[in-house]
Amino acid sequence: MTEPPSSSNYDLAIAGSGFAGSILASIARRLGLSVVILEKGSHPRVVIGESSTPLTALLLEELAAKYDLPTLAAFSKWGSWRREHPEIACGLKRGFTFHHHTPAQPASSGRDSQLLVAASPNESIGDVHWYRADFDHFLLNEAVRHGAVYYDLVHSLTPSFDSEGVTLTATRHDDPVHIRAKFLVDATGPRGFLHRALSLGESTLPGMPATEALYNHFTCAATLESGNHARLNGQPPPYPIDQAAVHHLFPGGWVWVLQFHHSMNGGGITSAGVACTQETAARLNLREGQPAWQRLLEEIPALKEQFAHAKPERAFTHIPQLSFRSAAIVDPNKQPRWALLPSAAGFVDPLLSTGFPLTLLGVSRLAQLFSQHEPATWSSPAFAQDLRTYAEATDTELLAAAHLIAALYANLDDFPVFAALSLLYFAAVSYAETARRLGRADLAPNFLLHDAPNFGPAMKDLCARAQQPRTLQESAALIKSIYRVIEPIDVAGLCDTTRRNWYPVEAADLYANAYKLGVTQEEISALLKRCGF
Repeated sequence: MTEPPSSSNYDLAIAGSGFAGSILASIARRLGLSVVILEKGSHPRVVIGESSTPLTALLLEELAAKYDLPTLAAFSKWGSWRREHPEIACGLKRGFTFHHHTPAQPASSGRDSQLLVAASPNESIGDVHWYRADFDHFLLNEAVRHGAVYYDLVHSLTPSFDSEGVTLTATRHDDPVHIRAKFLVDATGPRGFLHRALSLGESTLPGMPATEALYNHFTCAATLESGNHARLNGQPPPYPIDQAAVHHLFPGGWVWVLQFHHSMNGGGITSAGVACTQETAARLNLREGQPAWQRLLEEIPALKEQFAHAKPERAFTHIPQLSFRSAAIVDPNKQPRWALLPSAAGFVDPLLSTGFPLTLLGVSRLAQLFSQHEPATWSSPAFAQDLRTYAEATDTELLAAAHLIAALYANLDDFPVFAALSLLYFAAVSYAETARRLGRADLAPNFLLHDAPNFGPAMKDLCARAQQPRTLQESAALIKSIYRVIEPIDVAGLCDTTRRNWYPVEAADLYANAYKLGVTQEEISALLKRCGF
């Protein structure tokens, strides 16, 4: 990259050069805005958050089509990613795999302790684990190729706002940097740049326990399929169980394992980490890093077997405060000069991979806002009102995710209820994805259908019930209530209890439930053909 100027004026300044900041920068350039990206570190770098979802893929496709970013569309599917960008590491994700464990006991191979939810019928249109060191770096280079100016290794960045914009001062290689911009977007993640610089404060995530995380990348990790844990009574699962976001649940926490494409035969990269309550983190002493990881492996024999010969790539990363909700997302003084991306406005937990779609929904909304308002109008009441609307949508979607994830945490030791609660997520996102692909985005305008007249309030009530003490009979009644709530939006066969926690992707389910989307079976056929089913 060419050396940036030391002093310049821009329409838009973006703090943070992760995938969201870089995608927004490319979109802004397509809209004709001048853009500068400011980064305190440098690329490549390892960060948390790697597992995509079908809704994430759809949002990438929509942004690529709407803003003429054809390169972005290739990353929405495993097949097109590997075909067009084999140099960028990734992992194949065919679904969500959950295994429930009793500490210090061998893992059960019974389906009553497993939940497998497929996200694609084949590898070609499968989802992707993002190897962020490669992917973020590529997207940054794309933003620069589109004309964004990039500063890395920026230190002591300080904002000064006025009625016309923001002045940003910093140092880079001990030289002063002065930036003037009409608007600033913070893409630096939880408790990031503006959170600290403006002392924004934090709000609570109702019901969410305080949590911590510990994670790393490993070489030489085995696969579940190669171990005893994968002996599933002879019946093939709906997808190879390692080609997924694999979740290992235990009382007080859960472990993720993501295999990247160069690790399927051993010797490559496996991403793994644990998220858990502070009580569990204290018991494991997560602050110690690798010794804590070893203590965890001793408690879960299946993971001990899988990681018996694994070698950490670097020092472990410990996150002492995982969940976060900013007290402000746009300027509370009604000066429309800054906004946080959803990734900087809040984070709940890696469970269910909600961070990517929440963030891309925010990118889409800010992009729409910039397309509707010229920079000369960014001081107007109309622009300020649209920013407040953006902030409200960002916060309510974060809360919707938090309600569900808090309920899941409360039931980590009650797998039947945990599995049923998870279906609320899978029902909502599969319905939303299908509706949007059919051109019926009006049926699913927000994340997890939290504003849907029936489903939204019912889901919130179910999550509240799930966090209360229950008898066995009350748990059974709760599970039945969950199935009743998801049935009207179930387009994926999730209410079919004969599948016994293994849910494939089958065209027959969409055909049978076309009426729930207000479309014909012919329209479903056209959809499946467009998607490469």
